[in-house]
Amino acid sequence: MISKCGMPIAEVNSKIENPGSESKKLIYTNQFKTVARLTKNQKAALSKIEANKAYSLQDASSLVKTINYTKFDSSVDIDVRLGVDPRKANQMVRGIATLPHGTGKTVRVLVLCTPDKEQEAKDAGADFVGLDEYIAKIEGGWTDVDIIITMPSVMAKVGRLGRILGPRNLMPNPKSGTVTTEVGKAVTDVKGGKIDFKVDKTGIIHASIGKVSFPADKIYENALEVLQTISKLKPSAAKGTYFKSIHISSTMSPGIEIETKTVAGI
Repeated sequence: MISKCGMPIAEVNSKIENPGSESKKLIYTNQFKTVARLTKNQKAALSKIEANKAYSLQDASSLVKTINYTKFDSSVDIDVRLGVDPRKANQMVRGIATLPHGTGKTVRVLVLCTPDKEQEAKDAGADFVGLDEYIAKIEGGWTDVDIIITMPSVMAKVGRLGRILGPRNLMPNPKSGTVTTEVGKAVTDVKGGKIDFKVDKTGIIHASIGKVSFPADKIYENALEVLQTISKLKPSAAKGTYFKSIHISSTMSPGIEIETKTVAGI
């Protein structure tokens, strides 16, 4: 195969990997690879973060507010890389955390339940309540909700929606508290800041912990709740360092590394 410059790709790769000198390496790298360019806002954000420094959770919670440059109220996210092998069932980490200050997001909740539970769900603040009519809508492609809560007695009907809801991470699950007979309590919990998380195939947990408009102490307390919950879920089969790295960031901002020793209770 020939590259855009007319040179065989194998030869290009060889020259990049073995250029013979650092100066040649720079020339070849720039010639054959696209170099990402930072915007003015990205440079300004990066200038506020000290290179190779890990911050305390308290300091990072304040700093994440100052490196945001979006015109909207950005989400604040936490990314935790764990020393687990998620391919092994006994090292899977999945749990629920109730953020003391909520996520700052408007959560649209659909409750699929029997008629005797409909009023309970509505009183708790569910946005959509019903069963057969909503199952039909979902089968037709409608998924304009953030959380779906249902009951064990109707899972036979809801189960056939797995092909549609599964890829969108909307399928109710008993482990996340979204399959329950206490639908009113489940709705209240979700509206009040309850989140569920699961380690991905690379061993990382991603979770939203608020908005940049939150005071720094509320971002800190939400982050601490998530980290302490993850700590309690450490699998007995996991060996070595459990918390490999922790970063927090806002939408489109660079990540801020957290010094794990500064986090109480982990």
